[in-house]
Amino acid sequence: MDTTWYEAAGAGSAAGIAVIVVGGLVIAAVLVWAVRLGIRVKQGEPRTPWGGEHPTLPEYGPVHEARHRREAAEVPRAEATGRRLTPHELGSSGGRRSEDQTRPRWDGGSSGSFGSGGSGGG
Repeated sequence: MDTTWYEAAGAGSAAGIAVIVVGGLVIAAVLVWAVRLGIRVKQGEPRTPWGGEHPTLPEYGPVHEARHRREAAEVPRAEATGRRLTPHELGSSGGRRSEDQTRPRWDGGSSGSFGSGGSGGG
């Protein structure tokens, strides 16, 4: 293996310094080329809206939030089938739409959540 270049760079001579400078210039040129290539590629991509710009409405109009109460799908017990079900046999976990679509409310006399009032005394 020829180590002349390494010896020249390590010796601190004018040739060694020239090798280091030329190597640095080559690396800098490659980095500048890579940045310019990235800028060109980025300009070719479709533009997305910026922070202050508003997106446009879809062709079919505004999309509204929908709330539904769901019922859980029944999972068969292992005793009924004789074996345990694997995850891919369970199917979708979404369940089905409930017949009763009223929102559940707290009962007047129940505890509610933490900090919901009350005397606080012991």
